[in-house]
Amino acid sequence: MTQINTNRSWLIVAVATFGLIVSNGLSIGGIPVFYKGIQDDLIARGAIEAAHAQTFISNCANITFFMSGVFSMLGGWLLTRISLKFLMILGSIALGVGLVLHAEATTVETIYFSRFLMGASLGFVGVTPSVVLVSNWFDKNRGTALGILLTGTSLGGVTIPFVATPLINAYGWRTAMLLISLLVWLLLLPAIVFFVKDREARNDEAVVEDGFTLTEAIRTPIFWVFGLCAALVFYPIFVTSQQFILYLQSPKIGVSLTMASWAQSAFFAASVGGKFLSGVISDRFSSTKVLFLFCLLMFAATLVLFDLSAWTALVFLLPFGLGYGGTFVLLQRLAADYFGRREYGKILGTIVMLEIIGAAIGGRVTGILADRAGGDYTVAFYGVAFAALGAFVCAALLNVMRKKMTES
Repeated sequence: MTQINTNRSWLIVAVATFGLIVSNGLSIGGIPVFYKGIQDDLIARGAIEAAHAQTFISNCANITFFMSGVFSMLGGWLLTRISLKFLMILGSIALGVGLVLHAEATTVETIYFSRFLMGASLGFVGVTPSVVLVSNWFDKNRGTALGILLTGTSLGGVTIPFVATPLINAYGWRTAMLLISLLVWLLLLPAIVFFVKDREARNDEAVVEDGFTLTEAIRTPIFWVFGLCAALVFYPIFVTSQQFILYLQSPKIGVSLTMASWAQSAFFAASVGGKFLSGVISDRFSSTKVLFLFCLLMFAATLVLFDLSAWTALVFLLPFGLGYGGTFVLLQRLAADYFGRREYGKILGTIVMLEIIGAAIGGRVTGILADRAGGDYTVAFYGVAFAALGAFVCAALLNVMRKKMTES
């Protein structure tokens, strides 16, 4: 496949990046600034017990992440049958409806259902469809294009707290959530309708999709080491992005919502740099070696967690965010590098499901340990360090396996 219509290619990147800013920002990266208000509201209503408030929050986040994995797999299969643009429209509608329901919810069950819709939306308008869309438009500079695209998942985490926090302080979390849902209805949905276009081959070019089928891929040892690495990477990513803001507001650390929101934004800002940097570097050097370096950076940052304070929080968050951003991009790229694009959507959707399993385990374990410690996240976050160590070991093993594959 040759590079065609360069202007159209980069327009697709711009629209898809904006889509990730809105979809991931509202479903994952930005929503933690609402958590304290949601907790206090539901405790006051008697809908949840204070002793289980942290587990409730982790359940909400787990539902979103798990459903995003399930629907990413489903989306990967559907991409061979229906238009990618149509899937993205469905995802946008599901996200908008989920946010409106969440803002009006007074019961745990309704909030869980809204988080189900928000997770489902990510399977259709989140990372997997966006990566497939952009990859279809690029051969040359694909790493750079993906790096730019995936900064959207972090930019959402940077911008949404800045937008939402003043609204929460002024109007309460419910009105604030309704107001930010307008980003979906007035901006994201129209952008997809008017600008997204599936890549079509010209009459004079032969499109040859080489590589593994999903069945062939899962029979290879490197698939399972790669999948384990992805799961272990997403354990600390998920826990940090969703629950570190509560750790900062816990009695041990004791910072305000405004300061915690700034820290949340700083974390995602650092990950923007990691995503862009890893995309550019992976176009010039071995992607597997670059993954190893960013996993090492993630693990090194987690050592700060063993003696964390309000003053050292950024010493953890900034390098960890940089490492997280890099590994995030490389996992998406390596799925194509290792297994080709013959069934890229299906394989990437399966890898995403493994990532979600790792994230769900991390969120669940962290919430339970924090509740058992009376809301103190200190011990719970030690798991982040051990998971990052496991990801680093897997990345080292992938380098050995990849070298043997190249030599054989």
